[in-house]
Amino acid sequence: MLHPRARTMLVLSIPALIIGILSSLVLIVVMKIAGALQEYLWATLPMEQGYDPHSPFWILLILTLTGVAVGLVIRFLPGHGGPDPATEPLIGAPVPAMAIPGLIMALVIGLAGGVSLGPEHPIMAVNIALAVALGARLLPKVSPLDWTILAAAGTIGALFGTPVAAALIFSQTLGGNNEVPLWDRLFAPLMAASAGALTTSIFFHPHFALPVANYPEMHIEDLFIGAVVTAIAIAMGMVGVWCLPRLHRLMHQLKQPVLILGVGGFLLGLLGIIGGEITLFKGLDEMRQLAVSGFSVSSLLLFAVVKLAALVVAAASGFRGGRIFPAVFVGVALGMMLHQHVEAVPAAITLSCAVLGLVLVVTRDGWLSLFMAMAVVPDVKLLPLLCIVMLPAWLLLAGKPLMMAGRSNH
Repeated sequence: MLHPRARTMLVLSIPALIIGILSSLVLIVVMKIAGALQEYLWATLPMEQGYDPHSPFWILLILTLTGVAVGLVIRFLPGHGGPDPATEPLIGAPVPAMAIPGLIMALVIGLAGGVSLGPEHPIMAVNIALAVALGARLLPKVSPLDWTILAAAGTIGALFGTPVAAALIFSQTLGGNNEVPLWDRLFAPLMAASAGALTTSIFFHPHFALPVANYPEMHIEDLFIGAVVTAIAIAMGMVGVWCLPRLHRLMHQLKQPVLILGVGGFLLGLLGIIGGEITLFKGLDEMRQLAVSGFSVSSLLLFAVVKLAALVVAAASGFRGGRIFPAVFVGVALGMMLHQHVEAVPAAITLSCAVLGLVLVVTRDGWLSLFMAMAVVPDVKLLPLLCIVMLPAWLLLAGKPLMMAGRSNH
């Protein structure tokens, strides 16, 4: 009944389902542990000790100690906590299995301690390492690259609660072989991404959507406004791109991971004092506060600048974490600020275009940037505007360096 091509896809579908489910479970367990530790560090412990968790002293203390703790993990555990995310793309080569415990510990401590990075890069590295190590034993005929693709797809599906982002990302990375149709190559990754997304949805729903007024309909002037907002976001993001490799080199002249990350944690504590608790952590929960709390233009600008600075400091110091989630927070703060500054411009335009610009700078991935913009403002009437605005934005960024350090990154 089935064509040989269909049988080939079917053979990979079972491993894809298993990897998708396991990728999601790893994410869920890590996030639950980090959430429990965060609750202890920022609520239970200060109450027991008689401190205000929102006080400058507590913010500075916890973030400095977080840096020292992550530094100890990287210094003394096998594998040194995995690769430095500041020097790696989101989907990289498999790390040695011995690095997995240190990588998970460094991620959990950083997430709980308030570091301005998301979970995406370390979770991706852990899931790829597990899939390649286990896959090589169970199905040695399947290449490490195939296991890497399945684990990456499952992780992306789990992170965003939908297989759409994985489909978009892999439609460009898997599109090079004319002999095999694209959807044949997408079949197993989409299976993994769907399994990851469905498993995540059983335990919690990642909510990116913000409560903003619906976008009525597109006008020609909206294209110009959207392009200007996106250009402002790109300009802001490129400041971070310029700073990251320079600060990374400066920080790593200290040589010792405990010292580098201790200093990084102290700097993050100072930024947390300036920006307040809303600028701490990965930014997903905090960005919803921005949309409903009625902050002033100056406060929103402060949050955007401080969060971008915290993202650069955290990445340059070697904390284990990803840059997408805090970049979305910066985009939301910038978008809300521009809407408050010129209220005649719909918040749907300023928010979606600012998120589009910031994520584009950080990931240099057009599909993922469009996806994140639509996830934050899920209004299908915005899609034509965002697709058009993407074109001048892509021209602006063509050939520009990536937000990475320690290697030639054009």
